[in-house]
Amino acid sequence: MPEGPSIVILKELVQSFKGKKIKEVSGNTTKIDLHRLKGKTILDFKSWGKHFLICFKDFTIRIHFLMFGSYRINEEKEAMPRLHLGFSKGQLNFYICSIKLIESRTCGTDEVYDWSGDVMNDAWNKTKAKKKLKVHPEMLVCDALLDQHIFAGVGNIIKNEVLYRIKVHPESNVGALPVAKLNSLLKEAVNYSFEFLKWKKEFTLRAHWLAHNKKICPRCNIPFTRKYLGKFNRRTFFCTSCQVLYSL
Repeated sequence: MPEGPSIVILKELVQSFKGKKIKEVSGNTTKIDLHRLKGKTILDFKSWGKHFLICFKDFTIRIHFLMFGSYRINEEKEAMPRLHLGFSKGQLNFYICSIKLIESRTCGTDEVYDWSGDVMNDAWNKTKAKKKLKVHPEMLVCDALLDQHIFAGVGNIIKNEVLYRIKVHPESNVGALPVAKLNSLLKEAVNYSFEFLKWKKEFTLRAHWLAHNKKICPRCNIPFTRKYLGKFNRRTFFCTSCQVLYSL
């Protein structure tokens, strides 16, 4: 599943289509009226967490890539796209993804999305995120980081790396974290997301992983524990020696 930084990269890659009129539309999606898109001009592209947004005057198309979604710019795969947008010059194709039409009075659905919850948005608000966390003291930190209402854009890779970086066990309760650790959680969720973006553009992301998909802890030189944890049941890598378990 693409994480927030990967959606930001997609948003940057398609900027040449901003202000362009859609000449042809096709795809196997049954969730939206494809005819509504034909002849419409794209006003903007935005991202909120893992959502890619194509903005028009009165509505927005939301694309979520789920676990195995993908896209192609100015090229096609052999498979039929979920959504194909053709322009006088170029095309966009989206595959194996969820597509939803959002009626909106403002470009980018300002009345739908809380931009302060997106870790990669300029409007990100750490204070609001902290308040959301304190409402659920029993929540596991591995679940908290994947909660898109709190940390929109954070995915499993970022989760594993942030918890390893701040030395917190993934099964720790949010309400049991010392103040310093809670602040580190909030800070590093943002910091690592932007580092992820930088490394992804450099094609060096995997080279920087310290915990995700790794076998040995580089700090303790002992095997990582690998489990599927939390309500999201996502693959988690952690060290039982240097990552402290904080419980209520």
